[in-house]
Amino acid sequence: MPSLNDIRSTFLDYFRRNDHRIVDSSPLVPRNDPTLMFTNSGMVQFKNLFTGVETRDYVRASTSQKCVRAGGKHNDLDNVGYTARHHTFFEMLGNFSFGDYFKNEAIPFAWELLTKDFGLNKDKLLVTVYHTDDEAAGIWKKVAGISDDRIIRIPTDDNFWRMGPTGPCGPCTEIFYDHGDHIWGGPPGSAEEDGDRFIEIWNLVFMQNEQFEDGSMRALDMQSIDTGMGLERIGALLQGKHDNYDTDLMRSLIEASAHGTSSDPDGPGKVHHRVIADHLRSTSFLIADGVMPSNEGRGYVLRRIMRRAMRHAHLLGAQDPLMHRLVPALVRQMGAAYPELTRAQALIEETLKLEETRFKQTLDRGLRLLDDELGKLREGQPLPGAAAFKLYDTYGFPLDLTQDALREKGRTVDVEGFDHAMQEQKAKARAAWAGSGETQDATIWYDLAEKHGGTEFLGYDTETAEGQILALVADGKESGAAATGTKVQIVVNQTPFYAESGGQVGDSGLIRTDTGMATVTDTKKSAGVFIHIAEVTEGEIARGQPAKLEVAHARRTAIRANHSATHLLHEALRKALGSHVAQRGSLNAEDRLRFDFSHSKALSLEELAGVEAEVNTFIRQNAPVETRIMTPDDARAIGAQALFGEKYGDEVRVVSMGHEAGSGKGADGSTYSLELCGGTHVKRTGDIGAFVTLGDSASSAGVRRIEALTGQAALDYLRAQDLRLAEVALALKAQAADVPARVKALMDERKALANEVAQLRRELAMGGGAAGAAADREVNGIRFLPQVVSGVSGKDLPALVDELKSRVGSGAVLVVADTGGKAAVAAGVTADLTARLSAVDIVKAAAEALGGKGGGGRPDMAQAGGADASKADDAVKAAEAVIGGVK
Repeated sequence: MPSLNDIRSTFLDYFRRNDHRIVDSSPLVPRNDPTLMFTNSGMVQFKNLFTGVETRDYVRASTSQKCVRAGGKHNDLDNVGYTARHHTFFEMLGNFSFGDYFKNEAIPFAWELLTKDFGLNKDKLLVTVYHTDDEAAGIWKKVAGISDDRIIRIPTDDNFWRMGPTGPCGPCTEIFYDHGDHIWGGPPGSAEEDGDRFIEIWNLVFMQNEQFEDGSMRALDMQSIDTGMGLERIGALLQGKHDNYDTDLMRSLIEASAHGTSSDPDGPGKVHHRVIADHLRSTSFLIADGVMPSNEGRGYVLRRIMRRAMRHAHLLGAQDPLMHRLVPALVRQMGAAYPELTRAQALIEETLKLEETRFKQTLDRGLRLLDDELGKLREGQPLPGAAAFKLYDTYGFPLDLTQDALREKGRTVDVEGFDHAMQEQKAKARAAWAGSGETQDATIWYDLAEKHGGTEFLGYDTETAEGQILALVADGKESGAAATGTKVQIVVNQTPFYAESGGQVGDSGLIRTDTGMATVTDTKKSAGVFIHIAEVTEGEIARGQPAKLEVAHARRTAIRANHSATHLLHEALRKALGSHVAQRGSLNAEDRLRFDFSHSKALSLEELAGVEAEVNTFIRQNAPVETRIMTPDDARAIGAQALFGEKYGDEVRVVSMGHEAGSGKGADGSTYSLELCGGTHVKRTGDIGAFVTLGDSASSAGVRRIEALTGQAALDYLRAQDLRLAEVALALKAQAADVPARVKALMDERKALANEVAQLRRELAMGGGAAGAAADREVNGIRFLPQVVSGVSGKDLPALVDELKSRVGSGAVLVVADTGGKAAVAAGVTADLTARLSAVDIVKAAAEALGGKGGGGRPDMAQAGGADASKADDAVKAAEAVIGGVK
């Protein structure tokens, strides 16, 4: 029986033999489609090839694409675990042609692979075609010998694919497998098509038309092929199963879940194990591709999936976090095909453990609340929206998690009521998403790349170069020339300007021609084209002119020092905190660096100081910074760190710096920092100059941020710190080394003096004080002692109240203090009277008389404030009235 890994290999090997380029799966975060939350099909990474705005050095491709459908339009989350074929994560096998072959080859490829390489029974296969696609029907008859009754013509959009309302589109043919008449269901197009007898296994899209807004179509100049076959679905078929969760890969994850919870994989908890197995894959792959749990966008969807799995683990009786303990089983199954899983394993485990630990703290309380709310309802009555919203707002239960929990009890949620509660509280809408954030229309840059090729970058070796202006773009359109004052985007054939990428900001500088000059303020990149964002500051520049390009030297020097320092910082953090540390983002600017990394808690002062010292050690080593070009696999084989989720090409630059014997890094086991990086760097580590951290802070859940300075900025900062310390030492009349001890002594002395002053104020107040004291009196049989004082703060009043209570023995006391026009008031009642009389009632009445409101405390002592201390007599009278009313 072939494993899913075998089936994946067989598919790719078949198309490799048929001259297809085997292309790595793109990340789950789309880089070329702002309309998608996650990559959900194999064609996503090739979208620009299909539309013709991009070309590559191949016209045939085949992939095994990792896909997630758990948010936005494509959302299978609610069905996962309950059906045989729904997943949040799945692999899509596909073959693609970009204007090369079409139906006459695509259909034979599919038939040969299914019947020969996979060995499926021809008599069990049938196909659908779009009802007007006589060409596809004829090819099926010719190639496969399929009879007319097994070529089903479908007149609906089920067999007509569209990229969108306009753009490329075309008919498709779907291949079905007949599992036999012992299973209920009818062929596609019939009334029983929703049954499980006939299962679609492969869809071949013939991209042959372009649709326009008025509904008309024309034939595309470049006709293409896009196919998709779910690995899990074909795997179940080839392994003789009727359920994707019974395949070898999914079964191994289910058994890992069962082992981790000491439960039967096929017992009452079967659905729970299936959910956990599926969600383990989607969460692990999303983390590996750079998504971290958060409260918005992709991170929120990831958190929803995590928490759904964690609730199912809870229902299986898991007392401790489970998900992170299952990651090794996933890596064993899929790490060879997707090495990013292996590289990110430590980060995945830590992220899952942290999230599950946090969620378990509220899970029990949330489920108890849910049970309590259900106990108030009639049988079958939906859970009120307000209760579902409370679960969301207080306990972090997404609505779908509550719906999932209720589904097992045969209940639903009043979704309209939930939405109303959300609006009332003006809470942020869940999973609000506008796309990937890369919304720039890149068509013009693809056109330029097609016409001129990509920009050659010379900036690794030089900061000045000569080039030719290939294009000037102003207001989104190409222009022949640009005069003084014009803001323009300049494209040249080669440049020393670095384009913003990988956390390093774009270069600035000057572009000069014989007729003018432009000041470059930033450099960006799209479709391989470097875009110099500039303003013409002298004369006029024109397309076709030769130009001299000069990077701003001082700024570039500071930027590359910061970039090199982040590499040393990254490795120092890994050494200090553990191998789970991975870069989650960075900024390498001219004035500072910022480095985000995976870690669950703040660094101690000792850890931060140690990291800073380690970086400076390797700066002082002044070792050469070396770069090598190699394949990504070779780079990783020697231990190079890569940014998870980043898409690397066929060749990468490997940057190494620092030497440490026995570190295990590098071919000779001595390289300290070894990373895949396309940025610019110093020649030697000593060029960084110095490194100073400004502190550690939280960036997001499970991610910390360090900001730091290098070079002259670091020295300026340290000098400023020295000057401030010298000023403090001068003021204290002490040596700089003695400042901490001197400050501590002064603080202790200040605290003692403050206590002494407070005591003296209380004693003065108790002795009659500046405002005098009233004599004690009897009110309603209760001894009452009021005192009006000044020069006493509100925080001193409780001690005065206690002193007066000890004097009165049995009774009530009131202290009104003038605090600079405003008043502070406190009341006290001795313990023998608190059953009859409350200090809270007394102080509230007194505060109201003083122009204040409220007040609180205990029956024996309460405090409040007032706006007008001159009304102290009124406050005393108000207190007497309360005491007089006691029965």
